[in-house]
Amino acid sequence: MGPLISLALRTLRHRVAAFAGAFVALLCAAALVCACGMLLETGLRGGVAPERYAGTPMIVTGDQFVRETIRKPEKTKTKAKPVAERAWVPASLAERVRRVPGVSRVVTEVTFPAYLAGRPFQGHGWESAPLTPFTLRAGREPRTAGEVVAEAGTGISVGARVPVRTPAGTGTYLVTGVTSQDLPGQDSLFFATAEARRLAGRPGQVSAIGVFPAVDVSGALHDTTALAYTGDERGTVEFPDAEKARVKLISLGGALGGTSLLVAILVVVGTFALSIQQRQREIALLRAVAATPRQVRRMLGGEALLVSVVAGLLGSAAGVGLGFWLRSRFVALDAMPENLQLVVSPFPLLAALAATVAAAWAAARLSARRAVRIRPVEALGEAALPTTRIPPGRLVAGLLCAGGGVALTVVLSSLSVEAAASPVTMLTALVWTVAVALLGPLIADAATAVLAVALRASRVGGYLAAANLRAGAKRLASVVTPLTLMVAMTCVILFVQTTMGHAAQEQAAAGTRAGHVLGPHVPSGAAAAVRKVPGVEAVTEVLHTSVRVGLDKYGAQAVTPDGLGSTMDLGVLSGSLDGLDDGSVAVSRTAAERLGVTVGEKIRLTLGDGTPAELRVIAVYARGLGFGDLTLSHALVVPHVDDPLGTALVTAPTVTRADLERAVPGIGDASPAAEAGTSNAEVSYVAMGLIIAFTAIAVVNTLAMSTSARSRELALLRLVGTTRRQVLRMLRLETLAAVAIAVVIGTGIALLTLSAFSMGMTDSPVPHIPPLGYLAVVVTAAALALLATVLPARAALTGRPADALGARE
Repeated sequence: MGPLISLALRTLRHRVAAFAGAFVALLCAAALVCACGMLLETGLRGGVAPERYAGTPMIVTGDQFVRETIRKPEKTKTKAKPVAERAWVPASLAERVRRVPGVSRVVTEVTFPAYLAGRPFQGHGWESAPLTPFTLRAGREPRTAGEVVAEAGTGISVGARVPVRTPAGTGTYLVTGVTSQDLPGQDSLFFATAEARRLAGRPGQVSAIGVFPAVDVSGALHDTTALAYTGDERGTVEFPDAEKARVKLISLGGALGGTSLLVAILVVVGTFALSIQQRQREIALLRAVAATPRQVRRMLGGEALLVSVVAGLLGSAAGVGLGFWLRSRFVALDAMPENLQLVVSPFPLLAALAATVAAAWAAARLSARRAVRIRPVEALGEAALPTTRIPPGRLVAGLLCAGGGVALTVVLSSLSVEAAASPVTMLTALVWTVAVALLGPLIADAATAVLAVALRASRVGGYLAAANLRAGAKRLASVVTPLTLMVAMTCVILFVQTTMGHAAQEQAAAGTRAGHVLGPHVPSGAAAAVRKVPGVEAVTEVLHTSVRVGLDKYGAQAVTPDGLGSTMDLGVLSGSLDGLDDGSVAVSRTAAERLGVTVGEKIRLTLGDGTPAELRVIAVYARGLGFGDLTLSHALVVPHVDDPLGTALVTAPTVTRADLERAVPGIGDASPAAEAGTSNAEVSYVAMGLIIAFTAIAVVNTLAMSTSARSRELALLRLVGTTRRQVLRMLRLETLAAVAIAVVIGTGIALLTLSAFSMGMTDSPVPHIPPLGYLAVVVTAAALALLATVLPARAALTGRPADALGARE
């Protein structure tokens, strides 16, 4: 093994340029895998330190999870999923906890949304100040219904009168004090205790109970749904969004990491295949001087290991920085809270290094199979005169992948749930691309025959380009593969979101009959005032939340049923919305198919705060993307959401916006499709954008390698009289031909995948592809390809042709 490693080291030293491409591909792969691993580990092990509850040793509150016990003959397992809203507990529970031996003090808290000039705050009663504890820097505590204390850092001073909008309506409050503390993760307003209970709108309930000191209170909680939390668990209760973000990071990190790894393997295999293809003569000579296939494989494996270890170490280190950058973007997009810190441990780095080394070793072995198995004389012949014939095994594998692509496309067209369709969408595009990579030489040969006619119209440059493409089908295939991957993956990633968003917006726009949409944050009192305006025919209050049926999550809207037909058209397919009340529900066609229910049947579900409900299905409707999978009664949902301030749809043909403004000052306009579409589109763009960037790097990498390796060929053309300009034109035409082939194939893969996705999710086989967006993808691919070709070519053409011919290969 020693001599082979020594030979590998010498090869690396003399072929730095050839191995640079593989090094860059492996480095990027390691960085991607490491960053995804950090996201995944944060989702699994991350936590949030308490802020408002930092001074409380124990917090008692409702169970923030929906739990389901699955019983099997061999074992019993309980699964849990977080609820969408904060779970409250009876206020009487505080007295039970107070009677527990060892408890010296109990502090109750209510939490509700408050808006000051559109800025969101959390409202509390001053009774809960000891939980932090909050103290006063200036002024005094609130004592009456019209007084409030502001948190330091809000910019509000003592003596100011501020309008505050809450679930109870809009009121003006006198600021009587400012706290000494300024919590980084939230802004708070403190009201008098009785006023806070009134504004929260949940009589007889509290959001949390602080217990001093931390003692065993399980006896007081045994017949309730309340749980006791200590340590960092208090942060999970205080910041329920952090728990949702952790769950999202697990799925996002896993999906992104898996997709990244598959893309990385495809790119790395292609890079090594091109590198070994360029060294075909060298490998043939080694075989001719009695090197056994095993020895050549070991040498190539040794080279791959040496390159991958260095690239893996550097890429893993870069992946840590990439992970922190991803976190900063997710925080900016409100996909995760600022106080959910990224978990940094050796595991993602080690996993990235191991994945990089394994991928490189496997890529080198796979790429060298034919080169080391054929007889030396055949190898020398193929090195001198390349053939488009591909081995039978590769042909079979390519056809199998094509069959797999067909099967996945069919499956994708039947998936109507985004959580299930999204990973299958990426996998479908990848499998089709793998099929193209395996069948590449045949595709390139057929495409060259078609393009040759057009290329020859360019006289010298075109004639040379056509001849080169015809003679170098394998080289063309190695260039087309990453270009196809880039075009296909970019189109799929971008236009999945536009397809969903466009369908949702179309449904929302078509189903909104109201002439005015007021919001956001419209109190019920304001909606009642609008109803009294002369000329107003109907007002529908709308809230958006999510519920769980079993453990499955469904988007839901809550509406006031009076006059619903005048403001909203859900596209009812069966049943009627006329009987919508606290005991009924309307479901979308997609949800009805998933749940297996029809009109008249009952659904058991869990509302946003964990409250169970059994509702009768009264209607099935078509416009689920625009309005949510379930439609519930507004009165049923309001007591079970954190923020009951929603939007209001107003049908009033003869009423102007100015008339409504006079009735409810300070209420703005909202878009009828504001809630439509996928809320995570920007997060997906950021996350999947890394894969697009990786494929773009692979395109530049492959074309630069391919062009740099042709320096002797270009020098020979110069010596036989071809001008520098003609050579560059030849290379540009070759590259544009490769881009044309890749764009056609990549677009075809994307159209197949997107059409199947659109069929399953929107019942239409036509995806929404913005023309300018698609044009930008094509132009970017062409620009990158030309840049990666022209720059190395200019460098290769700067010296004397005779020197390039005499240089070492």
